[in-house]
Amino acid sequence: MAFYQDPPRLGSAWTDDPLLREHLARALPPDAFAAVAPELEEVGALATGPLLALQEEDREAEPALVQWDAWGRRVDRITVTAVWREAARLAARHGLVAVAYERRLGALSRLHQLALVHLLEPSMDTYSCPLAMSDGAARALLDLAPPSLVERAVPRLTARDPARAWTSGQWMTERSGGSDVSRTETVARRDADAWRLHGTKWFTSATSAEMALALARPEGNPDGSRGLALFYVETRREDGTPNGIRVNRLKDKLGTRKLPTAELTLDGARAEPVAGLRDGVRAIAPVLNVTRTWNAVVAVSYMTRGLALARAYARLRTAFGATLLEKPLHADTLAGLEAEREAGFLLAFRAAALLGRADAGEASAADLALLRVAIPLAKLTTGKQVVAVVSEVVEAFGGAGYVEDTGLPRLLRDAQVLPIWEGTTNVLALEALRALAAEGAPEAFAAEVRRALGGARAPALRPAVEACEAALGRAAAVLAARGTGAEAEADARRVALTLGRTLALALLAEHAQWCLDTGRGRRAPAAAQRFARAGVDLLDAGGGLEEAALLAGGGEAEAAGRR
Repeated sequence: MAFYQDPPRLGSAWTDDPLLREHLARALPPDAFAAVAPELEEVGALATGPLLALQEEDREAEPALVQWDAWGRRVDRITVTAVWREAARLAARHGLVAVAYERRLGALSRLHQLALVHLLEPSMDTYSCPLAMSDGAARALLDLAPPSLVERAVPRLTARDPARAWTSGQWMTERSGGSDVSRTETVARRDADAWRLHGTKWFTSATSAEMALALARPEGNPDGSRGLALFYVETRREDGTPNGIRVNRLKDKLGTRKLPTAELTLDGARAEPVAGLRDGVRAIAPVLNVTRTWNAVVAVSYMTRGLALARAYARLRTAFGATLLEKPLHADTLAGLEAEREAGFLLAFRAAALLGRADAGEASAADLALLRVAIPLAKLTTGKQVVAVVSEVVEAFGGAGYVEDTGLPRLLRDAQVLPIWEGTTNVLALEALRALAAEGAPEAFAAEVRRALGGARAPALRPAVEACEAALGRAAAVLAARGTGAEAEADARRVALTLGRTLALALLAEHAQWCLDTGRGRRAPAAAQRFARAGVDLLDAGGGLEEAALLAGGGEAEAAGRR
């Protein structure tokens, strides 16, 4: 009789994720948890049921660019996939942007919102990208824009009616530089009663959006980032024709292939300043706080989906007389991945909670200082975790994990963008260290770690507490000794990842103690123990500037310049 391997089958994304349910039960008042749990249960069943089935059916579809109509008119329309069309309807109906602004749970509304995102995104083919940018755009407009722009755009960005809902792009990257937006070449020129944008945006995600926030330099402004302004742009005129925007081509990318990412030429696109005619990079900071928090939550959602698939497979797959889950080495491998996921989850959702307090105007000065450090740390830490974890998940399936129609290669390719989007690991490491240099920030971060550790009383959690305390002390000493020179910059990634993992472990120890206190079993304490043993202090990995120059350049010339 022939043998056929059964594919992994997923249960509900809500009922099969005890960590998500535990965290919300701990973070939300009982009446708030009871209010949102039915919707989360509904969405969790949808994510791993009908929406996942549509994603599998739609696996080979990709967006397409139609530049001309049948009569020779330039239309530049982008058609999206069936999953994206369904995701747009679901996102509006369940308020994946709206929840944060309706604020039914007050400062805790971000937890409700991002729990929905956590459940749905792995089946939405990166539709979280336009949603995150729409959320960020709504936040920036509410904080900075004149009433006319707020009234025009924000009700559409936060609409629950799919026919009325808009999404937003975020146009920063140009050929002259990625993260270095000071080299932006797009020019804004005053034309009668309007501003017109002229230039090229080399990398625009979610180009099918109805609007975008774009950086441009008003004509006559000085070079550098201070001379840039943030502009509001609608992608089409009232008659449906392109608003001085030509889509040159869609990018052929490693992953996120369902997401239309394009090169654009702006040829007199009508635009409106969001907040004056200078300091556009500062104006876009509220957008980045939001999108980086989404990025961290999406990273955790991909880890969660990957591990759910790996566990389901391990229960079915037999080899050498037993299931994979009964094999000690395989179980040990999955255990290490789960510890990473749990730590990353708590770090991402702590950033979300801080963002929610800031949204609601309830953040203290210490909260705001912590937020400016915690968001880049959460994004960069989870970005590195998700690639490593999902890569191991693919390997856990053996050859089947390398086959496209299992869906696993797509999960890994899509995960790979998460350390890149919204600032690479190195860019965010430097940003986190700059945030830590602000008055009160080191104290706020240390206080947060110690607050989380303060309740971890169980003897089993003592190694985790000691690992956090030691890593926090060493990182502070390195920061103090290095100052702000070249050696400090060379250490920035190691310091940032150490601090990110330290905070993640502290939050995991706090959660583990709560689980013990409430009779929720020993899984979370085991995750804290495992994550502590995996190591949070990465500071010993460096070797100085000369060694770096020698190895990075592949020869002696660069190292000689360091002597």
